[in-house]
Amino acid sequence: MTEPLLRVLARMRSYVLDPDVLVRAVASGRQKGTEPRWRRVELRYVDLKAGRHLQVTAYDATQAHTSNHPAGSDAAREAVDALLDEPFANWHVDTTTQQHQVRVTKRLEAVVHTTDREAEVEAERGHDRDKDRLLAPDDPVLRALGIADAQGRVKPSRQAKYRQVEEFCRLLDAAVTDALEKGHLRRPTTDEPLRIVDLGCGNAYLTFAAHRFLTHVRGLPVHLVGVDVKEQSREHNSGVATTLGVADEVEFVVGTIAAAQPPERPEVVLALHACDTATDEALARAVEWDASLVLAAPCCHHDVAAQLRKAPTPAPYQALTRHGILRERFADTLTDGLRASLLRLSGYRVEVVQFVESQHTPRNTLLRAVRTGSPVKGGGARKEYDELVATWSIRPRLAELLEASGRR
Repeated sequence: MTEPLLRVLARMRSYVLDPDVLVRAVASGRQKGTEPRWRRVELRYVDLKAGRHLQVTAYDATQAHTSNHPAGSDAAREAVDALLDEPFANWHVDTTTQQHQVRVTKRLEAVVHTTDREAEVEAERGHDRDKDRLLAPDDPVLRALGIADAQGRVKPSRQAKYRQVEEFCRLLDAAVTDALEKGHLRRPTTDEPLRIVDLGCGNAYLTFAAHRFLTHVRGLPVHLVGVDVKEQSREHNSGVATTLGVADEVEFVVGTIAAAQPPERPEVVLALHACDTATDEALARAVEWDASLVLAAPCCHHDVAAQLRKAPTPAPYQALTRHGILRERFADTLTDGLRASLLRLSGYRVEVVQFVESQHTPRNTLLRAVRTGSPVKGGGARKEYDELVATWSIRPRLAELLEASGRR
């Protein structure tokens, strides 16, 4: 059911301007044919020495801009009204008792989804908190995954996992925003949700986090399929989906990455910590499906490392492979560099970025690839790749898979 947009925004305005009720509000996305001043805006109340203030954090393409307005003041009302006038496509408003998700349709009407909290929560008003969270600690998905306790507090033993979830959501947010704005990713609708597959999903921590963030924070319709070889994972993850009430949007199947056959061709492919050449299999499937967006966080790198041990090291690079630990680290870098090159040759724009800080996990590299449909021009990239593999006498598994599928 749709409602008049102005009526819905007026209702959200009353929540945002109530310092005793608001937990957090987030505006994001853009209405068709428009461009909001900000890519994303977050609002919350903080307790300063001068009293309670409405804190507005607005993000442009490069940085965050923060301003504080006394609660109940004309300045606070003017700031909120200015943001409500911006052509955002989505508003997510958390209160102490409810969560409201507003999505603006093409006809400039509003679709509202409201859920009641199981128990009233207390908003965090501290000014010097470490980071603005994309998924609040009391989010139902974090409780269902065992990251937070029943009171909505992140468990001490799960802090690293929570940081990983948060950082992944930030990287996913940036990638999806860029792909949508540049037309590389289709804008999903309720009738045709964004099709995502997570290959090698395991216990699906990041699978559920991705779905929750995209649907409840970004307001994007999503259908997600998780693939794993273990029946135990399917049963566990399906149970979590049922608990969260999203079993019709998130489904899990048993199977290998190489044999995975989602109901429809995926537009976004995730491969998060798939071991060794399983990452290559996931990347090859993404290319085979012409996936618009690929996010892959490799796990261990054994294949190229084993080839380096067998082949003579070319001069003058013996110092890179003489010591075991250096050879393994070099193999990691070489593997991901070759993966990035092969994706570029397959028509993707590729970035290799840090996933999470290295003190939290050694598995901290992410390959982020957006399909442009145009392989790199000229023969320089191909020559660079061919010379690199010939110099080191190696055969990347991804190259073999792409050749077998006729994609190279």
